[in-house]
Amino acid sequence: MSNNKMIVEERQREIGKFLVGRLLPFRKKRQVGPFTFIDHMGPAEISGPPYMDVDQHPHVGLSTLTYLFKGEVEHKDSAGNHCIVKPGDVCFMTSGSGITHSERTPAHLKDGRTYSFHGYQIWVALPKELEEMEPRLDFIPADEIPTWEEDGMKLKLVAGHGFGKESPLKGYSDLFMVDVYSEGHAKLDLQGKLSGEVAIVVVSGSLEDEGERIEQGQMLISKTNEECCINMEPGSHVLLFGGQPLPEERFLMWNFVSSRKERLQQARQDWKDKNFPMIEGDNTYIPFPDF
Repeated sequence: MSNNKMIVEERQREIGKFLVGRLLPFRKKRQVGPFTFIDHMGPAEISGPPYMDVDQHPHVGLSTLTYLFKGEVEHKDSAGNHCIVKPGDVCFMTSGSGITHSERTPAHLKDGRTYSFHGYQIWVALPKELEEMEPRLDFIPADEIPTWEEDGMKLKLVAGHGFGKESPLKGYSDLFMVDVYSEGHAKLDLQGKLSGEVAIVVVSGSLEDEGERIEQGQMLISKTNEECCINMEPGSHVLLFGGQPLPEERFLMWNFVSSRKERLQQARQDWKDKNFPMIEGDNTYIPFPDF
C-alpha cells in the first residue's frame, strides 16, 4: 500500500434497533475533500415500535446528504421543507446560519410490518464565505440522477462532477459522490475521472489494491487520484466521495461545523437557550449532549 493511501475500519455502535458505523472523521484524517462526516446506517430489519424517530436537532455550517439503498426516511425542517426520501433519491439539506430538522420512519410504514433499512448520512462542510447562507433543501429524485455503464460497471453520479458528467446536485464546492456497482470482475480506474482527494467506501463485496484487500465496512482513502486504480471483485458495491480540500481547517462540535471555534460555542448556547428556528407543530427537543 503506497504512502498516500490508508484503510479505515468502520466503527460500529447500536442506536436502538439500528447498527450505525462511522467512517469519518477519525484521528488521522478529519476530512476528505469537503466531506467531514460519513455514517453508515444499517443494514437493518425494522419491525417497530420503536421505529426510526430522530427528534428535531440543529445544524450550522454544513449540508447533510441522505442517500438510501433500502427503506424510507421522512424529512421535515424548520425552513418548512418536507419530503420522503426513498432508495436512490438524494436529500441535501443546507443548514448555513442554522436549521433544525427531524428524520423519522414515514407514517405509512408504522404498521408493524418488517422492512429493510440501509443507507448513508453524510455531512459536507460549506465554504467559509457560505457558512452563514440562508438554509435550503435540494431534493433530487432517483430518476434524475445521471446513470450509465462503463467497463462492466454501473455508475451513478449522486453529487458534483466526475467521469465527464455533472449531477443536478452540484453542492457548493469542488466535490463528487459516485455510486458504483460491478456484477463481475472490474477495474475502477479513476485517473482523469475525478479531481481531488478520494475515499472509497465498500458497501458490499471487496476490492483489491496493490495486494491489499479492502472489505465491506472499510474505507480506502487516497489523498490524490493520480494512482487510484482499484480491482473490484464480482458483486461489489462502492461509494466514492471527495474533491478539493477546503483551504481552512474545519472544527466540529456535536451537529455543528465551522471554520471558527467561537461559532460552534455560539451555536451550542443558542440551542441550549432554544434560540434556533423550530419545526412547526413539533415540540420535540434533543438536549445538547454532556461531552
